[in-house]
Amino acid sequence: MEHTFGSDSVPMNKSAVLTVKPLRSLAPIFPSQSDPSAPTSSQFASAPPTGLFPPGATPVFPFFASNVSQTPAQQRSYPIPSPVPLNSFRAPVAASGNGDIGPSRRSSRVRTVVDDDDDSQSDGYDNSNEKLRATRRRVTGTTAIPVSNSEAVIDSLVTNLLKSFNLVEMDTFRQADSDKELVDHVVIVFNLLRRKITQLDDKKEAITGTTRRSDLRAGTICMNKGVRANIKKRIGSVPGVEIGDIFFFRMELCLVGLHAPSMAGIDYMAVKLSKDEERLAVSIVSSGGYEDEGDDGDVLIYSGQGGQQMDQQLVRGNLALEKSLHRANEVRVIRGLRDFANPTGKVYVYDGLYKIHESWIDKGKSGCNVFKYKLVRVAGQPEAFTLWKSIQQWKDGVTTRDGVILPDLTSGAESLPVTLVNDVDGEKGPAYFTYIPNLKYTKPFPSIRSSSVSCNCSNGCQPATNCPCVQRNGGSVSYTSLGVLLSHNSLVYECGGSCACPTNCRNRVSQAGLKMRLEVFKIKDKGWGLRSWDPIRAGSFICEYAGLVIAENGIVSDSNYIFDSTRAFESLETQPSGELVKFPFPLIISSKNEGNVSRFMNHSCSPNVYWQPVVRENKDESYLHVGFYAIKHIPPMQELTFNYGMVRADKAGPPMKKCLCGSSRCKGVFY
Repeated sequence: MEHTFGSDSVPMNKSAVLTVKPLRSLAPIFPSQSDPSAPTSSQFASAPPTGLFPPGATPVFPFFASNVSQTPAQQRSYPIPSPVPLNSFRAPVAASGNGDIGPSRRSSRVRTVVDDDDDSQSDGYDNSNEKLRATRRRVTGTTAIPVSNSEAVIDSLVTNLLKSFNLVEMDTFRQADSDKELVDHVVIVFNLLRRKITQLDDKKEAITGTTRRSDLRAGTICMNKGVRANIKKRIGSVPGVEIGDIFFFRMELCLVGLHAPSMAGIDYMAVKLSKDEERLAVSIVSSGGYEDEGDDGDVLIYSGQGGQQMDQQLVRGNLALEKSLHRANEVRVIRGLRDFANPTGKVYVYDGLYKIHESWIDKGKSGCNVFKYKLVRVAGQPEAFTLWKSIQQWKDGVTTRDGVILPDLTSGAESLPVTLVNDVDGEKGPAYFTYIPNLKYTKPFPSIRSSSVSCNCSNGCQPATNCPCVQRNGGSVSYTSLGVLLSHNSLVYECGGSCACPTNCRNRVSQAGLKMRLEVFKIKDKGWGLRSWDPIRAGSFICEYAGLVIAENGIVSDSNYIFDSTRAFESLETQPSGELVKFPFPLIISSKNEGNVSRFMNHSCSPNVYWQPVVRENKDESYLHVGFYAIKHIPPMQELTFNYGMVRADKAGPPMKKCLCGSSRCKGVFY
């Protein structure tokens, strides 16, 4: 089979290309044992894609490794490239054998995008020495953010997080071939740490010319602490990562072993199939930054790697894709889709396994030659990208959601409709109740503080200010500009009725109502449940528990529709003191006759949602609320659940019920 570079070009014999051998391979590099914070070498089943660096050079993020002594044989066998940062346009002459850290599939034009939660991300390349040094300072945190008390806070937090999620001494075999629980814990710890770093950064004045990248700092700490899953690179499925799983940071893909390069779109590995090793592609990220075509759902036309202003070369990732075409190995595909909650960001969706069926050379928009690869999805896999397309068609009214009973269960009480769906049996809906979006009080509690001072922030509360509402939250706003909760396991003080800030203030997130399209749906054997059409990022506010506040000693007529704060609940993160989440006043809410979508949220022993006490003060009165937030990233159409808690030993409770959550940690019963 022959390919041409154009109608009047000289034909290229592609069979000759297939005999090309790798320019070099790399020896495994492990962190020096002199670094007490670095993981031991036994924690790695395969080498991180670092490469060898000359003495004194700083390894490239995110795979940091101290220099090791090189024998004369190693020096002869492995040429040492000059260290080049990930955001440099100039790449090392040859590629790493463990993945592609050369030029990514992006344009050389520098632009800045917000990847998440006010964090800016460079989406281009620059080879100036000054920006190289600035990049290292931002990544390592050694200069841009001086060592201070916040570093001690972060160290303490990391230690506590590792203990809470059993990540202190992880089994090497489990790290090499992980399970769903470990993958979830790694991503949860990364996000809890990232949000805490963001909160600490909010308390400090921004340094001119620097970009605060809490995701990079959190990723660096996780790497150094060995908080990783699936460290053994592989072809095919990744244990513990399910088709349809979502991620909001490229670093998360690295940490769970789905795609190792933090920027490059092609990941590959050396495989010994005969006498010689071949580099085969293991995963690709198609994020819309190049001339990819993938609207079909099961077919992706993937553009090769290389500059857009020059002809692409059949090297590195492109060569690996070409090899995979002829070896017919499966390639993982991650699609970077638009994040509607953050228009400048991406949601990375794992779309399953594909095979490369065809390759050719085409003219790009710039007139240069571009390698094209046709990937076809392996049959029989669960929906992922095609599900996203279907949901968007429901929203746009192009197609109708099957099994719809009511297009809006709330009858307009919420700013967004909540669909009532039953595609399981003939039941026409839950028992009658009145939909109310907020909590109803017969009598508020007295103010928690001796004197309540309202804010005068006409433009909304901002971090690092003297705003009294900000000071109540420890000197920082509790939410990011995207509405992601930064703190947890403590009271959140939101602005109250006497505050002058607008309704869209960052400190009023739980008061703004629903921000995502929710669906109440029928579940076989479990009754009615709740899920979202939209992806939900970890820490996002979902809804509050609405209903009628009843007295602590009130009669509970139906335990199915009761929230009782006096129960014992497991904390998202175990506190050093060992204390659980507590309300300043006991709060019992009944949603039997009046309530919102929260009344349909089922119990799970392994929930993806947790509750958080929220206080809104108005002069001398305190209004306690229960806000529900995402523990982890939740893909569309996945049921939302929380732990109902345990009745305290000194208090009589309703009879226990059989638990049908189906999780690996199911206790069999719940109240």
